[in-house]
Amino acid sequence: MATLGIPQNTIDILQKYQFHFQKKYGQNFLIDTHVLEKIIESAGITKDDFVLEIGPGIGTMTQYLCENARQVMAVEIDQNLIPILQETLSAYDNVTIVNEDILKLDIAKVAEEYNEGKPIKVVANLPYYITTPIIMGLFESHVPLKSVTVMVQKEVADRMQSEPGTKAYGALSLAVQYYADAEVVANVPPNCFMPRPNVGSAVIRLTCHEQKPVSVKDEKFMFRVIRASFNQRRKTLQNGLGNDAGLPVTKEEAAAALGKMGLSPTIRGERLSLQEFAQLSDLLQ
Repeated sequence: MATLGIPQNTIDILQKYQFHFQKKYGQNFLIDTHVLEKIIESAGITKDDFVLEIGPGIGTMTQYLCENARQVMAVEIDQNLIPILQETLSAYDNVTIVNEDILKLDIAKVAEEYNEGKPIKVVANLPYYITTPIIMGLFESHVPLKSVTVMVQKEVADRMQSEPGTKAYGALSLAVQYYADAEVVANVPPNCFMPRPNVGSAVIRLTCHEQKPVSVKDEKFMFRVIRASFNQRRKTLQNGLGNDAGLPVTKEEAAAALGKMGLSPTIRGERLSLQEFAQLSDLLQ
C-alpha cells in the first residue's frame, strides 16, 4: 500500500475519491513522514499496545500505528472518509474502523473489549475547535488511559503546559496538570499539512498520572470552581465565584475561604496553583 505520508500519494487518493475537505470537521491531513515517525516514537507504541486513534482522516498515521501496535481502533466522524480508510488500510488485519463521534463512544467499553480493561494509548490529530472537549472528555470519563499523544494548534499546546500567572494559564492548563504530565515533543509548521492551516501546530504527549498530584474531596466540584474562576478572566476570584449561577457560593463565602488561605479577596484565578484550587474547593464545600 502506498505510504500516505508522501504528499503525492495523498493527492492521488483524494482525487480518486473526489474528496472535498469539510470545514466543519477542521480537516488537515499530515504529509510529512518525519513528523509521523516522531509521533509514533513519542507515543512509545509497541506490539503490546492497543491504540485508539481519533480522527484518522485518510489513514496517514493509522498506517504507521498498524505497523507498530498490536491492535488499532480508528474512530472517524466523517462517513465520506470510511471508503477511503477501507482502501488505505486494507493491507492490515489489526485495525478496526469505526464511523462515530468520539464524544459519543463508550471508551471504557472499548478498553474492556480490546485491552482487557488495561490502560490504552490514544493518538490523535485534532481539529483545534474540538481539542478541549475531546481531551476533557477522555480525562473526566475516567477511562483507563496510559497516554494521549495529540497534534494540536500550537497555542493550545502552550495552554496545556503553562504555569500560574501567565497569559496562557487557564482551566485547560489546570485540568491537564491534574490528570497528566504534559510535554511538547515536536513543533509542526503549516507546510506539513494538506490543506495548509493558518497556524502552527505541535505534538504534545500527556502521560497520565497513576496518582493525582493533589488530593481533593470532590474533583467535579473543584473543576466547577476552576471554570468559574476563569469564565471572566478580568474579574477578581471572589466575583467570578460569587457570580457563577452554577456554583452555590456567595462572594462573602469566597472571600472568607481565600482569607483562610492567606490570599487577598481581590486576587484573580490565574494566580492560583492547582494545589491552591484544591484547597479552595475543599474550603468552599
